[in-house]
Amino acid sequence: MNKPLDMLVPPIAAPAPSRRNVLKIGAAMATLPVIASALSFAQAAEKQTMTATTEDPSDTFINGLADLMAHSTRTPILRWPNEYGMEYEEIFFPAMDGVTIEGWFIPGKSNRLVICNHPMPCNRYGYPGHLAPWTDFGGFEVNFLPEYKALHDAGYNIIAYDLRNHGRSGTGSGGVNGHGVLEYRDVVGSLRYAKSRPDTKSMKTVLYSRCLGANATIVGIKKHPKEFKHVKALVALQPVTPRVFVETAVERQKIANGIDRFDAALHRRTGYHLADVWPMEYAKAVTLPTFVAQVRNDFLTRPSNVQEIFDTLSSKDKKLYWIEGTDLRFQGYNYFGQHPQLILDWFDKHTA
Repeated sequence: MNKPLDMLVPPIAAPAPSRRNVLKIGAAMATLPVIASALSFAQAAEKQTMTATTEDPSDTFINGLADLMAHSTRTPILRWPNEYGMEYEEIFFPAMDGVTIEGWFIPGKSNRLVICNHPMPCNRYGYPGHLAPWTDFGGFEVNFLPEYKALHDAGYNIIAYDLRNHGRSGTGSGGVNGHGVLEYRDVVGSLRYAKSRPDTKSMKTVLYSRCLGANATIVGIKKHPKEFKHVKALVALQPVTPRVFVETAVERQKIANGIDRFDAALHRRTGYHLADVWPMEYAKAVTLPTFVAQVRNDFLTRPSNVQEIFDTLSSKDKKLYWIEGTDLRFQGYNYFGQHPQLILDWFDKHTA
């Protein structure tokens, strides 16, 4: 098995201690392939049908966590490509199962195309974490536009879109979050859309997939490998096994039988067990060149989980890049906007 390529990176400034405490108390409960729910656990717990006076505190925690992982949260699109000097076209296309997916097409000056998908609860723009009521994940904004600008200036054409149940895309699968096992239909839809456009159908195509988007991409490769045969390379930013979020959360809360109790609560809401959402073995199906990146000290996950995903990939050409200097997962989503050369080098190498 290939050993990962460890790299040192400039540290990222952490938020003020008060913000950090809010994040660790609230967001640690809001786990999911992208752990993102713009609501804190306390807010989610208030929505439970039984109050804290009649429900065991550990049940309140389990039910709040299950609610957050069962359904996605929509957030607004606050920034647009023209604000960064890029022309763009608003687009929409069907997912594999017909759900309407909305996004942007940003034309470049080459025969290369990058298709970008996002984490939960982000959208094609990013995540408005600097504004209420979405400040519980560190109080800072996630903004993907600097990444798009760097790709655009390097000549890449870009398709960036909202996954189902996010941004402005349609509600799909009953609003249930599949942690990749439903959202792969959107990834396949984006590839088919690119093939349907006269201007992009013959372009050298790469994928930039983040967290929920990365999980969905891997599921798509497993289920429909022919749809990905023309893809030249993949950047997978912070893929994750959903179970590891739950394990981390219930261990921190010292809840007895927490995994089994959560699994039952998730099943009641979605029909899925934890074992059903993004099985690790799906990663074996990935053979295209893959660059995996992860915040090494992400306190909501374990580095061993991303290491296992990386090791399970069947790609002969693969690299693992550890983002240092922060333990905040959402800082990882801003990293390549600040250091774009890393992904540019990977994509350039495989589209030459």
